[in-house]
Amino acid sequence: MAKILFVMTGADHWTLADGSKHPTGFWAEEAVAPYEAFKAAGHEIVVATPGGVVPTVDKGSLAPEVNGGQEGADKIAAALESMTEIRNPIRLDDVNLGDYDAVFYPGGHGPMEDLAVDPTSGKLLIDTLVSGKPLGVVCHAPAALLAAEKEDGTNAFAGYKVAAFTNVEEAQAGFAEKAAWLLETRLAEAGVAVQVGEPWAPNVVIDRNLITGQNPASSAPLAAEVLKMLA
Repeated sequence: MAKILFVMTGADHWTLADGSKHPTGFWAEEAVAPYEAFKAAGHEIVVATPGGVVPTVDKGSLAPEVNGGQEGADKIAAALESMTEIRNPIRLDDVNLGDYDAVFYPGGHGPMEDLAVDPTSGKLLIDTLVSGKPLGVVCHAPAALLAAEKEDGTNAFAGYKVAAFTNVEEAQAGFAEKAAWLLETRLAEAGVAVQVGEPWAPNVVIDRNLITGQNPASSAPLAAEVLKMLA
């Protein structure tokens, strides 16, 4: 049995370009699908957030239209309710990477607000990369990679191939014109090689021990690749 660390956003809003705060948090499918896959494989999960706050689910991710209908929405809501670890997170500052076999970051717009500028998360990402342990990051969670700066000011993930929520998807979701910055653009500026797939279709990119997914549909396939690395 492996022990997997879920690093989740503690933010309940995303500050837009005009200074307004858009209610958000983590995206349900991106936590639920990997959680269920890891649990089914017999692994233990621990959730960590900045400050140890209980993470907020983005209400939009519970809607029937993004879950294949009402039945899917009911299923994901029930799954979230059963995830007791989410209601009892530890503080990100208290994480000891040596206690875990893999690290996973679910997305949602929340990471754009807090993890993108969190030095504790940034150091954890660098340490996980160096350790060789599986590191899974999906959708908007690659925003956290922006905080992974080395002492010389360069990004530890520069030169790595990744999948992340694309500018096209952000535009189709209606936020590209409102956002203070766009994830795909900012990652590219940091030297990270974003591999753009079809909008909303699964796209998982593996580069060494880093496994990244483009969007919610990439969550389950990403989890499967993490499990392969743990095997």
